Amino acid sequence: MKKLILTAILISSFSFAADIETSGFVDARYGIRTQSDPNSDQETLNEVRLQLSSIWYHDLFTLTARSDFLYDGVANNHDRIDLETGGGPVDLREFNILFTPVDWADVKIGRQILTWGTGDLLFINDLFSKDWKSFFSGRDEEYLKAPSDALFMSFFPSFANIDVAYMPRFDADRFIDGERLSYWNGTGLTGADLQTDKPDNGFSDDEIAARVYRTFKGVEVAVYLYDGFWKTPQGFDPLSGKKTFPKLSVYGVSARGALAGGIASFETGYYASRDDRDGTNPNIPDSQIRLLAGYEHEIVKNLTGSAQYYLEHTPDTDDNRHVLTFRLTQKLMNQNLTLGLFTYWSPSDQDGYLRPSAAYKLSDRWKLEARGNFFFGQNNHTFFGQFADNNNVSLAARYSF
Repeated sequence: MKKLILTAILISSFSFAADIETSGFVDARYGIRTQSDPNSDQETLNEVRLQLSSIWYHDLFTLTARSDFLYDGVANNHDRIDLETGGGPVDLREFNILFTPVDWADVKIGRQILTWGTGDLLFINDLFSKDWKSFFSGRDEEYLKAPSDALFMSFFPSFANIDVAYMPRFDADRFIDGERLSYWNGTGLTGADLQTDKPDNGFSDDEIAARVYRTFKGVEVAVYLYDGFWKTPQGFDPLSGKKTFPKLSVYGVSARGALAGGIASFETGYYASRDDRDGTNPNIPDSQIRLLAGYEHEIVKNLTGSAQYYLEHTPDTDDNRHVLTFRLTQKLMNQNLTLGLFTYWSPSDQDGYLRPSAAYKLSDRWKLEARGNFFFGQNNHTFFGQFADNNNVSLAARYSF
């Protein structure tokens, strides 16, 4: 009898049934270009998405699983599942286990969404994967962050908090590659598949990122380190004709705190291009100094505004790229209607990007949304100018449960 009682106690202690949270949504979304593009289809989105999420709580650990099941009428090879690029009918967003081996440390292992830094849709020391195809084609802003397969450790010594993320195999951005959106290939605009040579050997082509942060008199100060590769294919191999991901190290700092009734932030990072430290190889990007300063304030009740200044300085060529961003968010109708506008403008490249949106909550479960993505520029080869044929609008309906 004692053995039976002991066995029952052990089984019950590892049972998942006690604390399980489940949620999800169904999202239907359609997007279309506002002009023709000879290099791409007229539709940018034509999809129905089901997301299912579950969190199992246990005294010893927490297990999280979240996945999207998708019908996509625009993507190429939709029947083939590719968890790395998010292609196909299944996009596994999270599948990880979190546990606390000692009182002063947490460990999370598996597929997870990682983020840090102070920028609003601008990133310096956040070198975790992004999904630019989703962002520019009209999906919800949450899909800008792509998942990473990582070991994430947090330590809590008395002097500061320390986060370390280790990705055993390089996680590139889900970058613009000709599917859904056209781009500049160096000689002209194209919708052809971008050919790349991506580092993909486990434990040798790896990445590590670290952050040490602490709050001093209401100001959070952080120091960052990254060692890996450029997240988008910035290099070129003339022998194979493929774009490459050169080695990259980044060293940065940031600060964020209250100022004059709002929130001010500052962030900087040195991008060390390790495959071309002296800046003499034209097929590899030069090292850069990047800087970001921002401020957010509630202008009047239910109207919030923010602005950022971003600089990319290349010491080897003395080139500078400047970008200004502005965001306005207005809450109306008992905060059921949200109107938003986010703008990028580069005075140095003479190009920009407008991202207006409107979302209305019909109820706690139903939400309707309209969004636009509008690019402009004097030249096709600048970052935003290359997407001028990709201007699009989209409509969406979401049911949450």
